[in-house]
Amino acid sequence: MFGYIVVNQSEMKFKEYDVYRSYYCGLCQSLKERYGVLGQLSLNYDMTFILMLLTGLYEPEDVVGQCRCVAHPFEKHQIRRNLFTDYVADMTVLFACYKAEDDWEDEHSLKGLAYSYLLGKKCRKKPLLYADKVRSISLAMQDFVDAEKQGDADIDTMAGLFGKVMAQIVSCREDEWKDNLERLGFFLGKFIYLMDAYEDVEQDIKKGTYNPLKKRYEEPGFEEECRQILTMMMSECCKEFEELVGFQMTCLEKMYDYNQTRPSQMEKRAELIKEMFAEAGEGCYIEPPFYANWGGRHVHLGNPCRVLRELNDHDREYYYRDRKIDWDTLK
Repeated sequence: MFGYIVVNQSEMKFKEYDVYRSYYCGLCQSLKERYGVLGQLSLNYDMTFILMLLTGLYEPEDVVGQCRCVAHPFEKHQIRRNLFTDYVADMTVLFACYKAEDDWEDEHSLKGLAYSYLLGKKCRKKPLLYADKVRSISLAMQDFVDAEKQGDADIDTMAGLFGKVMAQIVSCREDEWKDNLERLGFFLGKFIYLMDAYEDVEQDIKKGTYNPLKKRYEEPGFEEECRQILTMMMSECCKEFEELVGFQMTCLEKMYDYNQTRPSQMEKRAELIKEMFAEAGEGCYIEPPFYANWGGRHVHLGNPCRVLRELNDHDREYYYRDRKIDWDTLK
């Protein structure tokens, strides 16, 4: 079902494509570490897109490394991983399990049955880090499976049910972006489902397997109708994405206002610091100019915190008073 959200490589610079591939390979490495080779088989471009979307939005620190793999056995290649990589890996495997079970139910695929059993066994050994998320996805997926078993031929209903599953995956946090990410994931899921149904309709007619587009296939204008629906779904995705970018612009505008304040406007600076940052304790102060891609939206300031010069590499280490924090032990 996956494999439709891919990059337009011909329009990318070599450096841009290298960055994309490093996230793809990082996700592959995470799948291997957490679920072995079976997990790697579930790797797809669609989930790589979600990983890069969340990375671009929240801007976590990337860990960049080098590795070899089966696909590149003779030379090392770059990988990038961050705090969302394992989350997306877990969601990828969860979805692969559902897909394999669906293949067994629909086509009695022994391959699907074996893959579902073996991968599911590995999943059950993992600690349930996202219990509420998994529960929500499971309920949404069950509604989808039940509708398929009943032979629901309403394409909008079926695509919507799958969209709800993707909405849960894309929206990973309870924050100001939750609604936008859910809507983006919803329409992305509808697009993926419709593309899959459109591509498989002829094969499903021959096999006699379920496909909500079967009845419409012989109708005049089928191709054009599908094109219009798919275009509409993608335009809705773009709309939600642009709203995310619009929110970033709002953050940058506040940062600009802060940098334009006069030395005598200390009260205004204090008010803007409270608005700009994710958290700011009493007595926090930053000497303008201050620059950040999201205007400090993801930064938590302590109580008190004063920044009077440009930050350097030493400042990026984690300290509490005079004691350095071993960040790895806190994860």
